[in-house]
Amino acid sequence: MLHRKIYQLCEAKSDVWIFLRDQGRWLERARILDIEGDVVTIRYETDDEDEVCSWEEMVRLESIGAVTQKLSSVTRTGMYSSDLLVSDDCPEAEQIRPRLDPDK
Repeated sequence: MLHRKIYQLCEAKSDVWIFLRDQGRWLERARILDIEGDVVTIRYETDDEDEVCSWEEMVRLESIGAVTQKLSSVTRTGMYSSDLLVSDDCPEAEQIRPRLDPDK
């Protein structure tokens, strides 16, 4: 089941947060690049004081303890602004359209 879910996230090319239980750490904003057998290739960045490093790591599927994905976010400063996105600003595939026929 986890293998199938990780494959779906790999195909979606979206940022995920991955917990590596054997190392006891989270990889933030990682991308799942490939799954081959039980090896998952992950790319992520770390931000030190004076440099940003890009990492590509191969981990075993059984070492992944959790995978989370951010669904949405709104800045606190923009909550009362007129700059909030509305449904027309969303990508076409994510828009919710009302039914045109009220009898259905």
